Amino acid sequence: MPKTQHWHWYVEEFSPTEQHRHGVDELYFAGRSAFQQIAVLRSPVFGKMLVLDGDTQSAQADEKIYHEALVHPALAAASDRREILVLGGGEGATLREVLRCPDVRRCTMVDIDGMVIELSKKYLGEWSQGAFDDARARVIVGDALEYMRADSGRYGAILSDLTEPLVDSPSNPLFNDDVFSLIKSRLLEGGIYVLQASTAAVHNAALHCKMARTLRRHYAHVVSFVTHVPAFDTEWAFLACSDRVDLARLDGTDVDAYCTRLRGENFFYDAVTHRRIFSLPLYLRRLLAAGGDTF
Repeated sequence: MPKTQHWHWYVEEFSPTEQHRHGVDELYFAGRSAFQQIAVLRSPVFGKMLVLDGDTQSAQADEKIYHEALVHPALAAASDRREILVLGGGEGATLREVLRCPDVRRCTMVDIDGMVIELSKKYLGEWSQGAFDDARARVIVGDALEYMRADSGRYGAILSDLTEPLVDSPSNPLFNDDVFSLIKSRLLEGGIYVLQASTAAVHNAALHCKMARTLRRHYAHVVSFVTHVPAFDTEWAFLACSDRVDLARLDGTDVDAYCTRLRGENFFYDAVTHRRIFSLPLYLRRLLAAGGDTF
């Protein structure tokens, strides 16, 4: 009989009655910043992983699924890609994907936690792939809300890679009508706001639906799109918001024309994938159409 491997385990608690477990074969860092608990570890299944406050943020094996989904539908639909704003995104992977687009003249990234950025540079260089050193990158360590209040810039797309607005999250103050109005004021006419928007499986879609209902007060088009991220072990959702374009109706020819212009090769996103992630299951369409809580 083969010998059983005795693993150390990272246990992610989704709820008091649901846990997800990952074996850990190396711990690179565990500590606390001024804002959150941070761990960088390696799983034999998913490779390196970034964990914040006990929640998986991204994993080496599949982070491109998440980051390509967050970035490229928005940029494919954007009428002006010269100036892009990223809220959060400390690993540098969202920045990496934005800078693959040759139309981008500058990408401003604002993340409150400088320790996450520095740890990502040290241990997770596969995520940023040199993006932090790109001349078009402007990386600001600071509060995203304060930055937008002081900033007079306008952007063709704003991408929010912030953690979910849970009560104890540093992102919680950024999810209300005043902030959403402020974000919209920083978009160019017809610009696009895309945000990661929590889980969307049949048992855990309530927060996503609450976020969508709130944003409908601000934009003519607020559409959900969803994909499975294996390291998250659930369906993960995003929201695309615009007064000009419904991203669910983006023409596949335009998507592929955009993708062929990107530097390097896509791992996840193209026109076929676009159709798939915007084709929502019936249960989620019903939940999104129903009334309910807002922020």
